[in-house]
Amino acid sequence: MSPSVAAVALPTGEFEYVSHWQLAAPVDAVWRALIETEHWPSWWRYVKRVESLRRGDADGLGAVDRITWTSRLPYGFTFDVEVVESRRHERLRGVARGQLEGVGSWELTDDASGTTSLRYTWQLALNTRWMRLTAPLMAPVFRWNHEGVMHAGAQGVARHLGARLLRG
Repeated sequence: MSPSVAAVALPTGEFEYVSHWQLAAPVDAVWRALIETEHWPSWWRYVKRVESLRRGDADGLGAVDRITWTSRLPYGFTFDVEVVESRRHERLRGVARGQLEGVGSWELTDDASGTTSLRYTWQLALNTRWMRLTAPLMAPVFRWNHEGVMHAGAQGVARHLGARLLRG
């Protein structure tokens, strides 16, 4: 099986990760799980806390959440995410600001056979001095860490939905 997350260190100290999940679940159920961020701590192992700062519309557009993450490494981080694009059952994009800054995009595909494929792209800048300074050497460790966090999310959402995880 190919890795669920790919990472590329960009010359500016920024990173881009791409994750692929596939769930034996209808796209509507997967969409709901993604936009109902307040429930993430109950199923995503590395999400410690979600605090709603602003409510969005029915599909999450305009919502701002403060998300506190832990990780496989002995550090965590907190950042605010504002949903800036929401195309029901197709695409959800947010801009993160705080200890990490960047843009995260979920793209969903209804595979018409009762399965949903997701592609998550996370383009980020490192805002903590130690991360910026160590990024050239730590890039493989950061990638390993991100892969673990995303894999836990794929497993967690599958459990949450009572679905089979086909890829993640």
